[in-house]
Amino acid sequence: MKQRLYSANFGEIRPGHFHAGVDIKTDGEEGKPVVTAADGYVSRIVLQAAGFGRAVYVTQKNGTTAVYGHLQRFRDDIEEHVRRERYARRSNSVNLWFGAGTWPVKQGDVVAYSGDSGSSGGPHLHYEIRDTKTQRLYNLVREGIIRPKDNLPPRIMRLHYIEVDTVQGVPVHSAPESYAVVRTAEGRYRLTHDGPVGTGRKGYFVAEVTDRRNDVWNTFGVWRVTAFVDGVPRSEFRMDGFTYDMSRYSDAVSYYPIQLDSRNEAIRLAQLAGAPDSFYPVMEERGLVRTAEGEVRRIRIEAEDDCGNCSTLEFSVRGRAGEFRAGADTTAVTVWPGRASTVRISGEAEVRIPAGAIYEPIFVRPGLGEAPQAVSGLVVLSPAYHLFDHTTPLFRSVEVSVRTRIPRQFQLQAQLAVRTRKGTLVSAGGRYADNAVTAPVRTAGDLVVVADTLRPVACPLFAEGADLTKADGVRFRASDNFSGIASWTLQIDGEWVPCDRFPMKGTLVHLFDAPAQRRTHTVRLSVADGCGNTTHFEGTFYR
Repeated sequence: MKQRLYSANFGEIRPGHFHAGVDIKTDGEEGKPVVTAADGYVSRIVLQAAGFGRAVYVTQKNGTTAVYGHLQRFRDDIEEHVRRERYARRSNSVNLWFGAGTWPVKQGDVVAYSGDSGSSGGPHLHYEIRDTKTQRLYNLVREGIIRPKDNLPPRIMRLHYIEVDTVQGVPVHSAPESYAVVRTAEGRYRLTHDGPVGTGRKGYFVAEVTDRRNDVWNTFGVWRVTAFVDGVPRSEFRMDGFTYDMSRYSDAVSYYPIQLDSRNEAIRLAQLAGAPDSFYPVMEERGLVRTAEGEVRRIRIEAEDDCGNCSTLEFSVRGRAGEFRAGADTTAVTVWPGRASTVRISGEAEVRIPAGAIYEPIFVRPGLGEAPQAVSGLVVLSPAYHLFDHTTPLFRSVEVSVRTRIPRQFQLQAQLAVRTRKGTLVSAGGRYADNAVTAPVRTAGDLVVVADTLRPVACPLFAEGADLTKADGVRFRASDNFSGIASWTLQIDGEWVPCDRFPMKGTLVHLFDAPAQRRTHTVRLSVADGCGNTTHFEGTFYR
């Protein structure tokens, strides 16, 4: 592999999670040897369709655990052990744990080979280091564990200003005022706006930033963004590390409505009530900038990457006449982060919101909307129930229950769907029982009861009776229109065999583990979607 070339860095902000490690390029190829970074032992092996796909966990003697993900295969002896476990459990997925005496390793030992398994968009190695005791993830570059080639400062792409008012203890944010940014020199930026930026009595900034590294076209996240007011640090976001249970706070440290559609990191230079302090070494008055009418203040925003390269944007603000005032709405319901609550919509839908599901107090306006138009394979069985706008990030799932009578022919395939900001319907899961469809929902948007009537599609990537003597395995194409593939079972000559699913490629693969027998074999594949629709394929091949 070419040295020090990466495609993603630690802590990148993505909708719903922070990236937990670094992604190392493998020249667009699979099968590169993956060696251990330190002495220790293989403590865990995971094989699953999503996530890291095939992954190896090595507990190291220095008190850390290294994770290697998206692998093609494990080392031969480990691979054979995993194969036996899969047959014994008749399970396509396994999660195996080991003590220190089973698979001891020395620094530089091969434990696996790089691949493209799990939720991977192309061949690469996902690598992360965790503190073994606390499971806190390390920023590998900032800690000096990895040293990429990088002398390029971050890019400051755009600036947004948002005013804040408070109504009955609930913060209300104005629509963002956006400003274009231009680079004047390497690491130096200014606004294209003439004169000082007009600001209200109380508000905060959002900086859209991104980063580049030498010799690669990929974009990366930044390590810190700091806002100074009149030369004094006002707020600072810093990505030093986190535990997996904190990963979804990415939606709190970002300005979520902009982050949803931005290719950059839209970092909020203020702290929401539910955002943990650990991401903010500096935070005065939750990052709010106060300006009296006519008052001029100087703002400096610094963005620094994990290699120490820094960029700066400087500008002035002037307090304007008037200020943002949010009007009271008697139809709104207040939801508080620290309290569990239940909201009913039109007497038919009930949303149970646990404490900690949202990041700050908000007003919600429950109501009904028009049912979306039916699409191929989906039967719409209810109007649209509105509670959370799609720009509202949820930290925890809310439980939604819609009471409705569903025709018998659709009851087994009924579930909830969320209408996204683009108007499409995505599966939220759930099932129909006791005259209600109930599901945990973690994506905000209008909710609709639907029935998925289409079976998954499963077809072989070989001709009937094909000679597979020289092939390494048998492959199928598999897809589903809505609820996704939930389970699959492959049998050869009536016997269960393991089968790997590659969701990003839309394939199912069984690799042969025995010599060719020079005869015709029967194959049967069953694939079920999340609504219980099942497809079967039967055929033959020669091997």
